[in-house]
Order: sequence, then structure tokens, then C-alpha cells
Amino acid sequence: MIAELESRILALIDNMVESASDDELFAGGYLRGHLTLAVADLESGEDHSHEAVYAKVTHSVETAIQAGELSPRDQALVLGMWENLYQQAKAH
Repeated sequence: MIAELESRILALIDNMVESASDDELFAGGYLRGHLTLAVADLESGEDHSHEAVYAKVTHSVETAIQAGELSPRDQALVLGMWENLYQQAKAH
């Protein structure tokens, strides 16, 4: 279940490469890393729901923000893209 969601999100990121801005490419690449780590972590646990993936990636990005990894502009970009990608992937 979570592997399918991960595949859909990664495909959405890959599909935007040709038309995406530099900022969108940055956010997509940044989210790819957080998503891959979150799914790998969740696969060893019991909760394989879409909601668990959403919560894990969101928490991971928020932890990175608290550690000073992203500027306020990049924070909004990454969190906005994550929400958009998740909603698109969940709808399919």
C-alpha cells in the first residue's frame, strides 16, 4: 500500500521535470529524499496507511525546518508541494 503511494508520488515528481521551475525541481528532489526515507522506515512497522506516510514525511520536513535546513521561502515551497503531491497521489 505505501509502496504504491510512494511510486505514484515519485512518478508525479519525475513527470514535472520537463516543465518545472528551478524552485519546483529543488522541492521535488528534496521531497524525494524525505519520502524514500519515510517509506523505508514505515515498511518495518505496522502502520502502512497513506496517512502514516503523510504524517512521517511532514514530520521529517518539519524537523529539517526546525534544524534550519530551509529558508522561509523554501519551507513554503516544499510544504506546499508535499501537500499537492500527496493529494494527487492519494486521489488515484
